[in-house]
Amino acid sequence: MTLNEYQQHALETAIYPDNSRIIYPTLGLTGEAGEVADKVKKVIRDADGAFTPEKRLEIVKEIGDVLWYCATLSRDLGYELDEVARMNVDKLRSRMERNLLHGSGDNR
Repeated sequence: MTLNEYQQHALETAIYPDNSRIIYPTLGLTGEAGEVADKVKKVIRDADGAFTPEKRLEIVKEIGDVLWYCATLSRDLGYELDEVARMNVDKLRSRMERNLLHGSGDNR
């Protein structure tokens, strides 16, 4: 499945008010990213950092929710996921070629 195919499937279940476009998926994205982080934190706290297959599956399911919100937010901003992925790869390659992967700032 391509990213654009995934995005189309995700959009079939994207039910939220038109006047909440951009805002709704942004809030959902932060919430789901927090759930990923919380599950990882609990593995560190409760399982001495042992990522069992069951815990990995729980985390990857949350990553899927993050992806859903990325798909809907991208659409709301007017982009397909393939475009978002391509732009990100191009940005990172440019930084690597200019030896700027380390450091901070958006426009390195």
